[in-house]
Amino acid sequence: MNFIDFKAQIPDFKTTKLGGLDAQFKFAPQLRLRYDEAMIKAKNPKKAAVLALFFPDDSNKTRILLTKRASYKGTHSAQISFPGGKKTAHDENLAQTAKRETFEEVGIHSDTIHIVRELTTVYIPPSNFLATPFLGYVEHRPLFNINYEVANTIEVLLEDLLNEKNIDSVAMSTSYMDTMKVPCFKLDNYIVWGATAMMLSEIKALFN
Repeated sequence: MNFIDFKAQIPDFKTTKLGGLDAQFKFAPQLRLRYDEAMIKAKNPKKAAVLALFFPDDSNKTRILLTKRASYKGTHSAQISFPGGKKTAHDENLAQTAKRETFEEVGIHSDTIHIVRELTTVYIPPSNFLATPFLGYVEHRPLFNINYEVANTIEVLLEDLLNEKNIDSVAMSTSYMDTMKVPCFKLDNYIVWGATAMMLSEIKALFN
């Protein structure tokens, strides 16, 4: 999709009813489906925010930013995610958290980011985070400056996200989950599953 056409849809994005859990749960692993609202509240999860950032490439095609996390001794080592992280006491709100974390992780200055809207919060059981995604965009292709938390950036074409052929399911095994089949997107030779896929599913639904 041309970036001009993407921007023309922004007014609609601001008012369109979100797909919510119905859209997200199309890509939810069985582990996530075990938790209802009462169980999540009882866990007292930590608040976090992520940014689903759209931008034009050099051909003015619309892309969305994902990152591959660095490898470390932790729950989400080497997984694919949006830039984002835990809310701090210095953040006025979760939108600021998303912008701050994006600057820290990939070097995009907060002043250049236009927030379109808040999306549906996603509970992430393995790390006990309640992550709020924000949809945003920048006017020009960013110059990325990644920090130690990020192995590399992934610039996904919006048309690839919208292509039904890129939806699949794969068997995954992690430190917190035995081998289990999970729904996923296959984007730029990466398997995107879990919370990030749930968020992408709701974003995808905005274009339908």
